[in-house]
Amino acid sequence: MTKINTSLHSSRRKSRKAHFQAPSSVRRVIMSAPLSKELRDKHNVRSIPIRKDDEITIVRGTNKGRGGKVTSVYRLKYVIHVERVVREKSNGQSVPLGIHPSKVQITKLKGDKDRDNILERISKGRTEKAERSKAQE
Repeated sequence: MTKINTSLHSSRRKSRKAHFQAPSSVRRVIMSAPLSKELRDKHNVRSIPIRKDDEITIVRGTNKGRGGKVTSVYRLKYVIHVERVVREKSNGQSVPLGIHPSKVQITKLKGDKDRDNILERISKGRTEKAERSKAQE
C-alpha cells in the first residue's frame, strides 16, 4: 500500500519528533478546537484554531461542563487557559489549569476580518467538495 501524503511520516519516533519540535505556526493549526453544533451549522466549518477571547465549554476530563473565556493560548505546552478553571496551590495561590484544545468546544467565536476570511475560505472549500462528489454520482 502506498502512502497518501509523502511529506508525513508514519514512524512513531519521527512523528513525535515532528510534533514536539513544531514551529509556532504549525502548533496553531494543531491546537484547533471543534465548533458547537450551532456554529457548525451557521459557518459550515467543523473546527478552527483556537485563540484568546473565544468562549468555550470543556467536554472531557474532570472539569467537564465548565466553560468560560480563553485567557491564554500556551502554544509551547499545547494547552489553553480558561478563566475560572484554576487550581489552588498549598500556599493559597490560584494557578490556571492547562486544557488541551481538542477537549473543548467553541461556543462563541471572537470574530475579526481575518477570522471571517478563514471561515469563509473553509466553508467555500467544503461546499465545492460536496458539489464535486454529487457530480461524480
